[in-house]
Amino acid sequence: MSRPWPQALNFSSGRKVLDIQFDDGRRFAIPFETLRVESPSAEVQGHGPGQKKTVTGKANVLITQADPVGRYAVRLVFDDGHDSGIFTWDYLYALGEASAA
Repeated sequence: MSRPWPQALNFSSGRKVLDIQFDDGRRFAIPFETLRVESPSAEVQGHGPGQKKTVTGKANVLITQADPVGRYAVRLVFDDGHDSGIFTWDYLYALGEASAA
């Protein structure tokens, strides 16, 4: 089975969520705060097991820019200056599933 592929991304600053739709029919509304505190960057995740940093105070964070990275990901820029996380489609799908649970 092929991996789910994004069909649409909509950044809603008013609701502070990324609405993302995949070609398997799943739709997710991932809060900007979740995207920021779960950023796949080394700054947040660390460089190895047990090094993840707890990021707090991001309830009102906004996304100011989204840049495609090849055909497999998007780099998100947050209004607090964080811009080093590359969010793969698989990672966004997993965050969407976790947010929906």
